Amino acid sequence: MAGGYLTTHVLDTARGCPAAGLKIELFRLDGGGRELVRETVTNADGRTDGAILPEAEFAVGVYELVFHAGDYLDGFGGAGGPRFLDVVPIRFGMAEADHYHVPLLLSPFGYSTYRGS
Repeated sequence: MAGGYLTTHVLDTARGCPAAGLKIELFRLDGGGRELVRETVTNADGRTDGAILPEAEFAVGVYELVFHAGDYLDGFGGAGGPRFLDVVPIRFGMAEADHYHVPLLLSPFGYSTYRGS
C-alpha cells in the first residue's frame, strides 16, 4: 500500500460553487497538545494546491482541520453582527496509511463533512 496523505475540498452550498480563498489550518493532537502542521488557503476550485498533509509528512494519529468560515462568509455580505458560523473545527483520526479526504460543505447557517475519496 502507498503511504498516507490528507486532502480537503470546501464547497459553498449556498452559492453553489467552490469556496475560494478560505483559510484552513491543520493541527496534530498528541497527549493533550496541539501542534500546527500547516496553514493554507483554498484555490479557485475550493481545494488546496497540494495535499494538506503530504505522504512524506504523514503519520497516523488524531488531527484537526480548522476552517475559517466566518472570514470567508463575510466576503459575501455576512458581516454586521455576531456570526452564526465562524471557525469550524473538524477533529478526526487517521489509523492507517491511506488517502484521507475530509471535505466541508458550507453555508452561512450550517455545514457537513464526511470521509470522502
